[in-house]
Amino acid sequence: MSYAIARDHFSGCACCGPRPSRRGFLAGAGALGVASALPIATARAQAKPELIDTHIHFYPPEYQKLWLAYEDAHKQPHFPGQVAWTRDKIVEDMDKSGIRTGVLSIASTPGVWFDVGPAEANRIARSCNEYAAEMMRDHPGRFGLFATLSMLDIDATLREIEYAFDTLKADGIGLQSSYGDKWLGDPAYAPVLAELNRRKAVVYVHPLVASCCSGLSVGTFPAVIEVPHDTTRTVTSLLLRGAFARFRDIKWLFSHAGGTIPMMAGRINSFYGARPNLKEFAPDGIEGELRRLHYDTANATFAPSMAALMKLVPVSQITYGTDYPYFGFDQINELKKLGLSAADLDAIGHGNAALLIPRLRG
Repeated sequence: MSYAIARDHFSGCACCGPRPSRRGFLAGAGALGVASALPIATARAQAKPELIDTHIHFYPPEYQKLWLAYEDAHKQPHFPGQVAWTRDKIVEDMDKSGIRTGVLSIASTPGVWFDVGPAEANRIARSCNEYAAEMMRDHPGRFGLFATLSMLDIDATLREIEYAFDTLKADGIGLQSSYGDKWLGDPAYAPVLAELNRRKAVVYVHPLVASCCSGLSVGTFPAVIEVPHDTTRTVTSLLLRGAFARFRDIKWLFSHAGGTIPMMAGRINSFYGARPNLKEFAPDGIEGELRRLHYDTANATFAPSMAALMKLVPVSQITYGTDYPYFGFDQINELKKLGLSAADLDAIGHGNAALLIPRLRG
């Protein structure tokens, strides 16, 4: 999870036409050129919001209470955006920032575990998924859902996948990068991945602070360093365990520009790219397998971060994500500073998400 206080930035402009005069008449040809552009500018200003945010967190009342108690118990701060989250506020904030559709997912550490047993974790997951489905019904076209799973009881998890897709009509499944001492490439999760592969599912992966590693934060919030690294751990586990090779029909989407994967890809390749059995676990080679994945931009719009990501993958693999409510919806403004073409901004802003999840085309 990424932590920050969201700030909205607004700008406006005003135009006025020239006063009629002989000098103005002599400039008529140029004025006609400007005037012809005004209807286009007006149409764009009034256009339907197009941004699709694939990284929005939600907090059902029960989950919010459990979450705040968990943070208190672990002496972690409460962040204003999270505490202030409501169903009405998220729609209001989306409207202000031009977000047409947001795909809901549960926040990361600790997911739905909360130091409870499998049955209770499964119940919390079901409750959260039903709450999100209710938001989808109440606000048609505004929300999608990456349904959460407990992953503690594999049989119950498979039943929740069935319920999420067949009853709640979820757009995909939201997984954590790790659960306890296991990352997603662990053989224990093979039945879950096999079912998601059978369904050709979109699988969104959000990182968390792994149970092994909170002590490595060197004075920062544990999320600052460990969250991006946990994405790298789970991607590498899926790669080297052959999950990307076996479950070819899963459409993977990783948060925060893949964590540190763009910087680590060459190092991973240098150790494993020449293995005699490479084709068994990486049919397209190390770089080719990483280029097949999708990545969101949440808390990764810093120019060097985006440069590294776009050197690793084509723009077609990048979706717009914000990590709301920990960061604001207006991160598209940071992307606009990178000198991207209008076509690339449109692709990242909404086109790629609509291709990944056709229901969101609007």
